[in-house]
Amino acid sequence: MRRTLVLSAALLAVLIASAHAATPMRLHVATGIRDGSRIWVMKGQRVLIQGTRSFADDGYSTAGIYFKNKEIATTRSPLHGKVGAANGIFLHFTAKRLGTYNAVVKVFKTADPTTPVATASLGVHVIKPKTHFGAHGRATRLLQKGLRALAYVTPVGGRYDDATGRAVLAFRKVNGMARVETPSTAVFKKLFRGKGGFTLKHPEAGRHVEFDWSRQVLVFAQGGKPVRIYHASSGKPSTPTVFGTFHFYSKTPGTNAKGMVDSNYFIRGYAVHGYPEVPPFAASHGCIRVPIPDAASIFGWIKLGETIFVYA
Repeated sequence: MRRTLVLSAALLAVLIASAHAATPMRLHVATGIRDGSRIWVMKGQRVLIQGTRSFADDGYSTAGIYFKNKEIATTRSPLHGKVGAANGIFLHFTAKRLGTYNAVVKVFKTADPTTPVATASLGVHVIKPKTHFGAHGRATRLLQKGLRALAYVTPVGGRYDDATGRAVLAFRKVNGMARVETPSTAVFKKLFRGKGGFTLKHPEAGRHVEFDWSRQVLVFAQGGKPVRIYHASSGKPSTPTVFGTFHFYSKTPGTNAKGMVDSNYFIRGYAVHGYPEVPPFAASHGCIRVPIPDAASIFGWIKLGETIFVYA
């Protein structure tokens, strides 16, 4: 069912006035997760509004916070930085209720505190997310979009499937959480703040692969940042994976006699390969195992001669 938002006379007047503002203003919500044209935040989350400073004079910005067409709060902050600073406008409020907030932002010069230089508005939608395996809906889609924004490999169709579970497991590993495939409030809180990504140990190395033994994740990097993060499992204590800097020297597609799928060899018989069993801890005979559903895309990404860093 489509809802029609009926604006109060006061809010409507503000929005009409914004169309006649003398100076354009670019605003964005710096927290939350975007889904289509909407920004979603968690209930109780601090919402950060940032915008570009457009003039050099001393000044300040204000935000009227509307909920259900009523102004429930106002906030004010001095302008920061130089002209063009992306965070020259910096305002915040706490989204305490489920539903839609509208923030009407005005910018003033200190010399003229009665006439705004610019006025604009934006909306923020508040959710208390919860999901589980087999679920389909907005909470799952926001979970997936938050994970993908940080380079965890997951679909974004809104259905909680095995691939989503593996991405959650990789996220939990990176962030020192319990190694399970289901999200928690703590997981959602990090994602809605855009936190919980992987920090490369070798950001200067160009296109390469990193395997972090302590966290049991395989990371593909390009342009100084992670582009894919996978759940993986390396050698158990009795048959440990070798540490060091290596280069992929051989690739064999398909399944071999040892059950290794789409193998990428980086030193002697050690390889990154798919395998039916990939527990959340070190368990292999020395290779780096990945789930079979991920093996083909990993095989396609890795190129012969490419570098892999294996470290604790």
